[in-house]
Amino acid sequence: MENENTAQNENPNPDKKLCFPRKKWLIWGLLIFIGGILFTGVFSFTLEATNTTEFCTSCHTMETNLNELKETVHSRNALGITVGCADCHVPKSIGPKLWAKFMAAKDVYHEIMGTIDTPEKYEARRWEMANRVWEKMRATNSRECRGCHSFENMDFDYQDRASAKKHKWAIEKGKTCIDCHQGIAHHEPKEPEVVEEPYKYIDIDKLIGEAGED
Repeated sequence: MENENTAQNENPNPDKKLCFPRKKWLIWGLLIFIGGILFTGVFSFTLEATNTTEFCTSCHTMETNLNELKETVHSRNALGITVGCADCHVPKSIGPKLWAKFMAAKDVYHEIMGTIDTPEKYEARRWEMANRVWEKMRATNSRECRGCHSFENMDFDYQDRASAKKHKWAIEKGKTCIDCHQGIAHHEPKEPEVVEEPYKYIDIDKLIGEAGED
């Protein structure tokens, strides 16, 4: 009897020991949950903020690209539809988007190093820079272009004969948007006298003519 009383005095509430760990894990779980919400909010805000044309052109070397874009149909047109840097250069899916953000670090590096900080330096590297973008777009089948344009939704009856002919040819040959529409949003660079095979300009009119002769 005395032993039972002693045990009860030593541990008057056996469930109390179990209560503290439960509360501790509950508090930690709540903190992690709140932290996750805050992180997601900050992360989403950062992604959207770095997708704006204002952010992209905050480096002065990118002002050249912006001024060229403003001269094109992608900026000013009868319908009042306009696009920004991210519409053409940043994927919509989260994985490719994060990779694009990571790779954009090189632009910050070259801005700091002054690689293209004068019009002369910019023009000297324009062909190389443009071809990097073109090759990237070919690799994704002009993914960002197809966010607005698609062969499937084209009504060739509303296109002029030359455009309709070229689009039908592109579908038949498995071509992608950038194969024909180079220089559509920025000035097309002059092709160097000696060009490696992957970067040769594709003369679409010539190719269509040759295909017709066959």
